[in-house]
Amino acid sequence: MSRSSPLAGKRILITGASSGIGRATAFAVAWLGAVPLLVARRADELAQVRDQIVARGGEAHSYPCDLTDAESVETLLKRVLAEQPRVDMLVNNAGRSIRRSLNSSQDRHHDFERTMAINYHAPVRLVLGLLPHFRANGGGHVVNISSMGVQTRTPRFAAYLASKAALDEFSQVAAAETLRDRITFTTVHMPLVRTPMIGPTRLYDRMPAASPERAARLVLRALVKRPKSVDLPFGRLAATSYAVAPKLVERVLNLAYRTRSI
Repeated sequence: MSRSSPLAGKRILITGASSGIGRATAFAVAWLGAVPLLVARRADELAQVRDQIVARGGEAHSYPCDLTDAESVETLLKRVLAEQPRVDMLVNNAGRSIRRSLNSSQDRHHDFERTMAINYHAPVRLVLGLLPHFRANGGGHVVNISSMGVQTRTPRFAAYLASKAALDEFSQVAAAETLRDRITFTTVHMPLVRTPMIGPTRLYDRMPAASPERAARLVLRALVKRPKSVDLPFGRLAATSYAVAPKLVERVLNLAYRTRSI
């Protein structure tokens, strides 16, 4: 475990920490001397992550919580702030993805509600709950895990990308309001990552995807450097292309959608 890294001694609340990106991030920050505060629904898997970190000489704490339930989040925050000397950083990683066209969603408004519940409302509750604590302790940093799809506007992901885009905008406004309080925000526009979340979409079996460990390195960059966003070149290119020629990009996406290539 590193005691000389910028994250050494930092207490970092990580949601979705029982698997995938969250789990890999927990191991990565613990290796750098930070103390991950692990949050997820599955208590048994969360405890396994904690125990593995402790077995390697690190420190970690597990906090099972249903992030879609407002009372559970309130209880989580009270418990964490009572048990921990402080919280320095928050990584909003827990999320849900749904791949379904609008034509197939006309009687499935609950898909949009479910994605907003975990991808938007849960992170907002955590940020609002931690703001007074961050202010009292001289600052804090929030990393929100978004998607490159927000930049590429991938068809069939309206519910998922709308929830991520909402969190992106929330972060930008929050950053402007909390700047003098030394509270900063970074958005990570993740590429496709090989996690359980993409398992149900068989199309992704044939597509290249980043490992959770590579994704965790992007989160580390966000935690250490604290840029406004962490973006990959293709995401930046897609965002620029849409800003310059939105109608052309729309035609290309529609063609891909009609040929079912995405």
